[in-house]
Amino acid sequence: MENVLFTIFDVLNFGLLVFLWWFTVKYYKNLPQTIPVHFDFDGKADSFGSKKYSFLMPVLATAFFILFAFTVRDPESSNFPVKITKENEWAQFLIMKIFIRWLYTLITLIFLNSQDYMFRYAFDENAKPRVAMTTAILSVLGSVMFVLIITAQFK
Repeated sequence: MENVLFTIFDVLNFGLLVFLWWFTVKYYKNLPQTIPVHFDFDGKADSFGSKKYSFLMPVLATAFFILFAFTVRDPESSNFPVKITKENEWAQFLIMKIFIRWLYTLITLIFLNSQDYMFRYAFDENAKPRVAMTTAILSVLGSVMFVLIITAQFK
């Protein structure tokens, strides 16, 4: 059962990565030469750069994908919030493998949301992000707290 879950996550995450690259390449030609590259807490652009910066999100997402792929293949090399013993090893590694895949999904969705907002803002300063950044960040923090609680249950 866990292999099916891992396969679903891996296909979903790879699909999100491919979609992010496709989205960026598709809209790159239409972008103005200068695009917003950073936003303040109010959602207003406070830093601008060349449209080449539009490839930053896909490159970072690809780097995370490779890093996380190596992490789930070698769970012994990771840090855990509890001591790994023979009794809890299976449960802790399972939790870590699921969480890393879930975390990548959230990160890629945040990158997609940011990329979409950056592209729309480049043409319309009144554009709003589809998902508020606070919601995105809280989802990551909530997930981390949840996994720490679950991990503590399987000491």
